[in-house]
Amino acid sequence: MSSTLSLLLSGAGTGLLAGGASCAAVQGGLLAGAVSRRTTANPGAPRRAAEPLAPVGAFLAGKLLSHTTLGVLLGIFGSALQPSPRTRAVLLIAAGLLMVFFALDLLGVKAVSRLVPRPPAAFGRLVRGRTKSSSRLAPAALGFATVLIPCGVTLSVELIAVTTGSAVAGAAVMAGFVIGTAPLFTLIGYVFRRASQNVSSYLAGVTGIIVAAIAVWTISSGLQAGGWLPTATTATTASAASAVGSVPAAVLPSPQAAPKTGAPQEPVTVDASGKQTIVLTVTDFYMPTVFTAKADVPTALVLRGADAGGCARAFTIPELGVEEIVKKNGDTRIDLGARKPGKLLFSCAMGMQGGTIDFQGDRA
Repeated sequence: MSSTLSLLLSGAGTGLLAGGASCAAVQGGLLAGAVSRRTTANPGAPRRAAEPLAPVGAFLAGKLLSHTTLGVLLGIFGSALQPSPRTRAVLLIAAGLLMVFFALDLLGVKAVSRLVPRPPAAFGRLVRGRTKSSSRLAPAALGFATVLIPCGVTLSVELIAVTTGSAVAGAAVMAGFVIGTAPLFTLIGYVFRRASQNVSSYLAGVTGIIVAAIAVWTISSGLQAGGWLPTATTATTASAASAVGSVPAAVLPSPQAAPKTGAPQEPVTVDASGKQTIVLTVTDFYMPTVFTAKADVPTALVLRGADAGGCARAFTIPELGVEEIVKKNGDTRIDLGARKPGKLLFSCAMGMQGGTIDFQGDRA
């Protein structure tokens, strides 16, 4: 249950910080259609203060239903559909590039208008028919249809739903994402309802700029998730890497057997038999993010969950195709074998954070 809750909150955070603007760029037309033609039964009657929000609420309810249902399906078939870390990274980069086209289209760059994916003509006719309808169910139907037009950030969240391998967890991350996008969609819907065409055009331009910035972030995350680009946390702590070394130890203590003196445990140890163990502590972040270890030594990486949550739980080593869901509290062991000298990058599944293990040979 705690894992499902963390996925719900992680999805909501992603929707709030990135998904709202990204999805509004792609699905804003449906939202505008949902709110622009709704009329009251008695046009001469005064409007209630909450009336402009009613179609927006129905739109979001339809969207929540469709995306939660999709999350259930993605979770069920996750084990069969689960992509490798680098395949996911390529998809993230592709999603980011697609977002660039959407951003340029919103900014009025006509040269890219033909390159922007459009819904099928039949779907367009259905949408136009629904936007002209005064039915109270029309906004909900349009919201439900947004599942057919995913934005770039939605694609990355769908991939997380696939990796959960659970119907409940998949539904949680997708539902959380829609909940996170709700505040911005509500604001945009209210403005579309009240604003003039000139203001709406201005908002499209502003949204285009925001989406362009998010596109850069998405492409960067994809490069990091694929192990082709060090994460920001790795770059800022690289100067401290020399302070982390291999320290001989007879036995690597377990969390239950940790010394009571309060002395910190070394992150890299070598036991009496010559086997090396690297301990990465996983909370909502990775600690530390830079390791220095011996090359050509049998090595195991221990992912030590300490109330682990968020994206950090979806741990990947793209170069090796390793992907593990870290235990919330407990150890997950990964055999790295005897590594040759060089750097091994790791990150969370979305490339939002990560680190480096620098394997060094004996110096003459």
